[in-house]
Amino acid sequence: MALKTFSTGSLYRRFKPHLLMVLAQIGYTFLYFITEASFEHGMNPHVYITYRHIVSSIVMLPFAYFLERKKRPKLTIGLFVEIFILSLLGVGLTLNMYFASLRYTSPTFVASMVNTIASLTFIIAVALRLEGLDLGNPRGIAKVVGTLVSLAGVMTMTLYKGPIMANLWPPLIHIHRKTGSNHESWLKGSILTVASCISWSAWYIMQAFILKRYPAQLSLTTWMSFLGAAQSAFFTLIVERRKLAWTIGFNIDFWSTVYGGVVVSGIIVLIQLWCTEVKGPVFVTMFNPLSTILVAILAYFVLGEKLYLGSILGAAVVIIGLYLLLWGKEEQKGCSKSQDRPLSCCDEQKETMKRTLGSVESKITASEP
Repeated sequence: MALKTFSTGSLYRRFKPHLLMVLAQIGYTFLYFITEASFEHGMNPHVYITYRHIVSSIVMLPFAYFLERKKRPKLTIGLFVEIFILSLLGVGLTLNMYFASLRYTSPTFVASMVNTIASLTFIIAVALRLEGLDLGNPRGIAKVVGTLVSLAGVMTMTLYKGPIMANLWPPLIHIHRKTGSNHESWLKGSILTVASCISWSAWYIMQAFILKRYPAQLSLTTWMSFLGAAQSAFFTLIVERRKLAWTIGFNIDFWSTVYGGVVVSGIIVLIQLWCTEVKGPVFVTMFNPLSTILVAILAYFVLGEKLYLGSILGAAVVIIGLYLLLWGKEEQKGCSKSQDRPLSCCDEQKETMKRTLGSVESKITASEP
């Protein structure tokens, strides 16, 4: 019984990051739709980002202050500047481009394009030597092949739409769209999406560096939310002069702000920071395809969103490529851990054999006349 408990506990500890990232992607899936409904209701995306991170910073502040009071490192000026840039990459710049692109394309397209983050993060991580790459090993080759395959899938989704897949029944939920305001500027939305993905990849990479110097996930999440809210507010005041845009009622705008602030900018970002520290930035981005599948299913069956053949084929190729990358990374991680240990199981066996042989040789030598 004790052995079973130990095995279950070991299994949970091993796959805890995987489970947390699955839950994070489920949270992102609902974010796509609740924000689209809010934007169609009339909420400004830039105002939404500002309010969302204000909510996040208020909610996370007491937890960060009390729970990390003893482990929180001293915040130097240099470290503060780095966190400011991190907030700009993760909130001020990236999210403003990301949610603006959602107004011009579709949730399915945006979710699919976000899958490029894993490939981009992998390339940057290899260049900065955050990620090992052994081309003499089949698993190292799987990393490269997986990256190329996923990029091919993204190009398929971008360049090839194909026929529209027929929906056999009416949507369960109707979102009232403004005529001509949604999904009309596809090229503009695509450019914004690609730019946000590049910025997002840099954000994941920078997290890995800052967490080594500031290993306090709650405090870092709070700082990013606070600085991100300030950056977004500054940008919004420039592009949006109407005071009415800052007013929200007790409706979908309010609930989308609360959900985005508490669940996404608070809990999910905290999960990602922890998983980045434990497993690395490439691991975190590998789970993006899960939200692609969930978004496509909900958009097609529940909302009656148009689904193109190119999106299906491209998403399938992306997922195959990314999980080739996942297989290569997980297996190589196991090998690298064995190499990093001072004495692995195989090394122990070799040392034992050497000692045994040495003992036998010494006895033979002693017994010789």
